[in-house]
Amino acid sequence: MKIVKIAGITAALALGVAACGGGETAEPAPAASAAESAPAASGPKFAGQTLTMWRLGDSNPPAQAYMDDLNAEFQKVTGATVKLEWIPWPQVNDKFTAAAAGGAGPDVTEIGNDQVPLWVSQEALSPITALTSAGDQAQIPKNLFGLETIDGEVYAVPWGAGTRAVLYRKDWFDELKIEVPKTWDEVVAAAKKIQEEKGKDVDGFAFNGGSDANHLLGAMAWSEGGDYAVKEGDKWVGKLTDPTFKAGFETYTSLVTSGLSGKSRLTQNTVDIRTRFANDKVGMYLTASWDIPGIETDSKGKVKPDQLAFFPLPAKTGGEAPAFFGGNDIAVWGTTKNAELAQEYVKLATSKQWADRYAKDGGLLPVYPDTLASLSSDPVQAPFAAAFAKARSFPADPNWTEAGETKAVLQNAARSVIEGKASADEALATANKELEDILNQ
Repeated sequence: MKIVKIAGITAALALGVAACGGGETAEPAPAASAAESAPAASGPKFAGQTLTMWRLGDSNPPAQAYMDDLNAEFQKVTGATVKLEWIPWPQVNDKFTAAAAGGAGPDVTEIGNDQVPLWVSQEALSPITALTSAGDQAQIPKNLFGLETIDGEVYAVPWGAGTRAVLYRKDWFDELKIEVPKTWDEVVAAAKKIQEEKGKDVDGFAFNGGSDANHLLGAMAWSEGGDYAVKEGDKWVGKLTDPTFKAGFETYTSLVTSGLSGKSRLTQNTVDIRTRFANDKVGMYLTASWDIPGIETDSKGKVKPDQLAFFPLPAKTGGEAPAFFGGNDIAVWGTTKNAELAQEYVKLATSKQWADRYAKDGGLLPVYPDTLASLSSDPVQAPFAAAFAKARSFPADPNWTEAGETKAVLQNAARSVIEGKASADEALATANKELEDILNQ
């Protein structure tokens, strides 16, 4: 049974993974009026029909305004109304699982790009290959479809891209006369100075050991030339014991072993770190610009956007570290009763006009090359645009979520080293076998 494979998975939806989070309470979408629901005697082809669309995360004013405008345009063009549902991140996996098992699903859904292989394996998404080869969508670079293309079919369209950079307290850097780090040694020196001046209970550079820990670990391992696993024929071969991966792993664990981040917080994820950052307990951490509205909310307005800034994560070996290539896609649900109308929605939402606005309003990077290039002079987005050029992805396998999040293979390996229960070689050997077993099951 297809659903047995995913029972119990707690999906974080990486870029997503909080890509839409604004921390505000979602408001229910307004019900269509009788006049809106009644079939029209004449007019657009789909007049009188209703399409259900799932957005992930909690609503916030810019996201809600975007959806209101997009759905109004869709109704104008097609005649169909849209029933919009916001699915809070903690409920996403349960909702997808229930829908894939035969429950009530949407016609169209937002989805994290790294989750596409998982839900394709559950026959939950419908192929939309033809849609991507014409119109505006043909301009989207083909390398952005790596996780969306399976056995020659495209199952989702990139809507907004997400990489990560180092968010730091600009006001603290100015106060302490710290220059923006260009090297890893300068990051370490800045973190130590922050702790000296702000207190040892402050994480100079926060260690992420939670559900999205591999965004930080991956950047450090990739910067050394390492990788998690490679596909050889039809089998995944783990690469965690390679010296290159080990070097990045040791930089990652050194955030705690060298005292830059507290040992009592080994399981904190980006959301936990964001809360501490908003309460003056973190100087730097790896995240994306979508965290800024949440920080202002968490701090009750005490930490303003102009007190914050980003810089690309430096590689220990020099230059900039590759960032995780995440992003949010939009897809047609596999059991939709109106695939043609659903594809029309995806086509409109991912057109250049609406995809560019989706990225801008959501703090993501645009998927259209000319818009991305224009960000090089944007003080907020330039670090992400630079990181995007070297972005990498996790293994494109439906079982990656189980390894990277549910069973926390690398997180457990890191904790065992930090807590002195195993050497790096021992921990990575154990993790490598577990990773291979999960990816190849």
